[in-house]
Amino acid sequence: MNTVPPANLADAGHATMTLAEVRRLADDIRGQIAKAIVGQEAMVDMLLVAMMSQGHALLEGPPGTAKTFLAQAFSTALGLDFGRIQFTPDLLPGDILGSNLFNFQTSQFTLTRGPIFCELLLADEINRTPPKTQAALLEAMQERHVTLDGETHALPPRFMVVATQNPIENQGVYPLPEAQLDRFLFKLLVPYPDESEEARIITAYGSRSGPQHPRDLGVEAVADAATLSAASAALREVAVAEEIANYVVRLVRATRDHSELAVGASPRAGVLLAGAARARAALDGRNYAIPDDVKALAVPTLRHRLTLSPAAEIEGRDLDMLVRELVDQTEAPR
Repeated sequence: MNTVPPANLADAGHATMTLAEVRRLADDIRGQIAKAIVGQEAMVDMLLVAMMSQGHALLEGPPGTAKTFLAQAFSTALGLDFGRIQFTPDLLPGDILGSNLFNFQTSQFTLTRGPIFCELLLADEINRTPPKTQAALLEAMQERHVTLDGETHALPPRFMVVATQNPIENQGVYPLPEAQLDRFLFKLLVPYPDESEEARIITAYGSRSGPQHPRDLGVEAVADAATLSAASAALREVAVAEEIANYVVRLVRATRDHSELAVGASPRAGVLLAGAARARAALDGRNYAIPDDVKALAVPTLRHRLTLSPAAEIEGRDLDMLVRELVDQTEAPR
């Protein structure tokens, strides 16, 4: 296993890694996650891109498709401090952020930190809590700090949210507001496994009793926050040529001019898409982004930022298909 040990980086005083080291590290992370997760390679790759570009990911899929377990395995392999919040209708912002409690012994207020103070936060079933509580994440996801009683408290610089939601229930759920959705770099649709993968899952887990943790299945940390920061710093070596930037602009602007879209993508979407393309290139060991990077990331980056027109909704148009059509219709550099 070609692990890049964090200690070696620290001893050498390296602020960054080479792109070859980044690629080897990504392969090691994939290998560790594969010990616990059958299939889902595309989801793992997208989470790696989000991590490298310091973005957040929303996983949407039916129950039992290992969304929560994937987040746990991902955090374990990356060696990050993991926090989990089970979102419920009665959850309050203070349950996420924490609060200042009065200490009668010292006659002072003491900060009791909430579960958001971690490096990777699993926001499980995020759409089961009202928008007021969802809004507690907005500042943290955008600025990586929280404000309690007028005082700002920093979160870890590698802070990342992986949220899950179930698309097939409509009772007791609250659709995520546009401002909340816009904080996520990707919205990833977690599919059911194919037949061969499902057979492997049943063979591997059907004889086990009780819940499992990724560490019980041999998943080990092959990085830590310092290593991941060094890997992200390697993105400085990745160039986005002018023709690639213009391609992103044409694609984003095409969403605003489409007759079947009531709301198109913002300039922020273009910035995030270009940054994710750089991260995908780095994970592939390249120091330049290519049109295929943009094409591969367009749907998960844009699907949750667009709104169908009323006529398109009546016709049952699919946002993912519409974005793919725009990708096909937008001229790409050669």
